[in-house]
Amino acid sequence: MGNREIEKIKAQVREKILAGEGLSKDLARKLFSLPLTHLGELAQLMRFQIHPEKIVTYVVDRNINYTNICISRCKFCAFYKVPSSPEGYLLSFEEIAQKIEETLALGGYQILLQGGLHPDLSLEYYENLFSFIKKRFPQIHLHALSPPEIIFLSRRANLEVNEVLKRLMEAGLDSIPGGGAEILVDRVRKIISPNKCSAEEWLLVMETAHTLGLKTTATMMFGHIETEEEILEHLFKIRDLQSRTHGFTAFIPWTFQPQNTALSHIKKVGSARYLQILAISRVVLHNVPNIQVSWVTQGPKIAQLALEFGGNDFGSTMIEENVVASTGVYHRLTEEEIRQLITEAGYLPKRRKMDYTSIE
Repeated sequence: MGNREIEKIKAQVREKILAGEGLSKDLARKLFSLPLTHLGELAQLMRFQIHPEKIVTYVVDRNINYTNICISRCKFCAFYKVPSSPEGYLLSFEEIAQKIEETLALGGYQILLQGGLHPDLSLEYYENLFSFIKKRFPQIHLHALSPPEIIFLSRRANLEVNEVLKRLMEAGLDSIPGGGAEILVDRVRKIISPNKCSAEEWLLVMETAHTLGLKTTATMMFGHIETEEEILEHLFKIRDLQSRTHGFTAFIPWTFQPQNTALSHIKKVGSARYLQILAISRVVLHNVPNIQVSWVTQGPKIAQLALEFGGNDFGSTMIEENVVASTGVYHRLTEEEIRQLITEAGYLPKRRKMDYTSIE
């Protein structure tokens, strides 16, 4: 592509960004053909349109995987164990409480509670667990379960998603993480996660949650069998839902980690592709306020660089993380290190809540 064509596309995108308007799919498709530096420039323009100050936020929390038993058997997952596995576990309420106490001692104020599709856990189990957590730790924000888990509970209890969410909220659910999205295209899902909820069901959970007043995040796992057109389809589905509900607080794109999975033959994508998709996500999702960088999969230095490609949030301190670590990718950062990385990149670090209100 010649310089004239590049400048023409940039001018069209810049005009949309400055007007606060969403790109057409045709124009969004052209983003893939732009050189990475030009793409970063557009993503930063969008980022500073939404967040004019040079602030990068983060949250202090712990990712508690209450079980690794799952019947979904997703091909991209190295964490799950089948119900009969001797390596399977289910944390007791007291073990979960101990992890929360450790989190509080380290200055944490939120837990991300996720597991698998455990065939023996009922809706009542989760109601009891959430009530237990909230009674023991009323100050903790409970960011729990993902749409596939909600759909699984809905089917198991023979209840509408709306009813399941209402009951979980009454028990203490504060917000929902955006896991289980992978790529929101059923061609992809039928290959890599055939036993998990459909793209439509994932979106249904999120729309219902937003209608009930719950804030959620959204994710995208790329770098496996998806096409660029399917990445765009995913982004536009998120954007369209956000335009109706305004319930997504952030979008988190991250790269598939193939080691130890059933898709280990797939070559791991590099940091340039990560930065490209991060920047495209920032430009396309004009109505999602925050884009989170993924130091857990990319490491601290690329995450730092991602702040120049549209990212404005450094994610979580992740006092504990097991799912990505099970693929052999292991990065750990303390709160002090996160603040230092943000500062070194030329930004001001600030603690936040799940809804992105500052607590600093």
